[in-house]
Amino acid sequence: MKGISDEPQYSVGLLDGDTAICDVIGNHITEQTLAEKNAFFVADLGVLMRQHVHWQTFMAQVRPYYSVRCNSSPPVIEVLAALGSGFTCTNKFELELVQSHGIPSEDIIYSGVCKQVSQIKYAAKKGIDLLVCDNEAELRKISRCHPCAKLLLQVSTEASCPDDELGMTFGCSLKDCRHLLERAKELGVQVVGVRSHISNSCKDDQVYVRTISDARCIFDMAEEIGFNMNILDLGGGFSSSETPLEVINNAIMMMVDVYFPSSTGVSIIAEPGGFFVSSAFTLAVNVVSKEVVARDLQGPEHDGLSPNEEPEFQYHMSEGVYGSFSSKLSEAQILTPSMYKKTSLDAPVFSSSLWGPSGDALDQVVEHCLLPELDVGDWLVFTQAGAYGLGQLLLPSTDSTPPPVYYVISSRDWFDMQDTGVTQAATLKNFSVVPYFLSSCQTEAELSVPA
Repeated sequence: MKGISDEPQYSVGLLDGDTAICDVIGNHITEQTLAEKNAFFVADLGVLMRQHVHWQTFMAQVRPYYSVRCNSSPPVIEVLAALGSGFTCTNKFELELVQSHGIPSEDIIYSGVCKQVSQIKYAAKKGIDLLVCDNEAELRKISRCHPCAKLLLQVSTEASCPDDELGMTFGCSLKDCRHLLERAKELGVQVVGVRSHISNSCKDDQVYVRTISDARCIFDMAEEIGFNMNILDLGGGFSSSETPLEVINNAIMMMVDVYFPSSTGVSIIAEPGGFFVSSAFTLAVNVVSKEVVARDLQGPEHDGLSPNEEPEFQYHMSEGVYGSFSSKLSEAQILTPSMYKKTSLDAPVFSSSLWGPSGDALDQVVEHCLLPELDVGDWLVFTQAGAYGLGQLLLPSTDSTPPPVYYVISSRDWFDMQDTGVTQAATLKNFSVVPYFLSSCQTEAELSVPA
């Protein structure tokens, strides 16, 4: 398995009680000022453990299957595997990556909607039987290449979020389910459950309520045709900052108790991705160019201003949408940068836009924000950078090199993780946890990174 086997140990910096993530960022920025000022990530693996505890507190009845496409960093896979998560993979590379960490085949879902024949055969060879299917062409392909497959019927129903433009393109409609179930019966393919598509941008907890209600209809339909389904997959849609898990859990479990009580023997699973990794990663980027541009005074934030009152700045950074901000191409997420260098509280702020280094018209990372005037060589910090920000790791053949990731964990989180049963000797075999030391040349000003 090229790019996966024979990997070295992951060096994880163990932070003492007085060292914070901003200190680590400052340390590496200090080192970068002496080199080429390249972008980098700092990943706090303790966040994964704390998010796992949070999930177990409010969603104990729902087993998480981590969505690998969200962030395929090997240390993330290893920590979540040690914490007992299952995994959802969309391609052969992800399947290989997860299996290289010793994940049992029964804990893996091959979820790619349009699967290559060679990759279906690979899944069959490796005993990965849980596959997602949403159309007849895919069903026929699976029946030929993986006759032992156990299918999760992916459904897109009226439960799709109204603000999710792509939602209706994933999954078969509720009215088409009977046809697919009948065709699967004819082809001798086993259907074991229902998988819902819920957008990561969805903020309405009632979507989960309608999803479970629709799933009950499909379970009954399948029973009439002769299938005994036993898996309800709630899909994605979970995040670390939108609808609180407690609210989602209250909505879900009320419906589960009605439609899927424990006596039915149905297993409830879900596919969180950003929930685990978004807040675990912080990205630091460098300003590589700067220019003053003509002000666009169309927005309400500019009411009462004339074009000559103050400048508007356009900054180009060392990373853009063709790199660590690739999620901007598919999601209308709002990113908020923080300045690295210390500024006075009364420093003037100016209308600013942030762009990647390509010069492409699509390479806009932040359309509008207010920042003090920056200089070339200054640093900006983006928190909540763990979801879909390391996408290049999914393409090991690419010529570009993704920013390095510096993994750390606080001593408190490390000991708490061991209290959950996760030990370095038993489950984190590829980890090398070493004390993290700050550079002696850091100054107080350099460490002033806004929270």
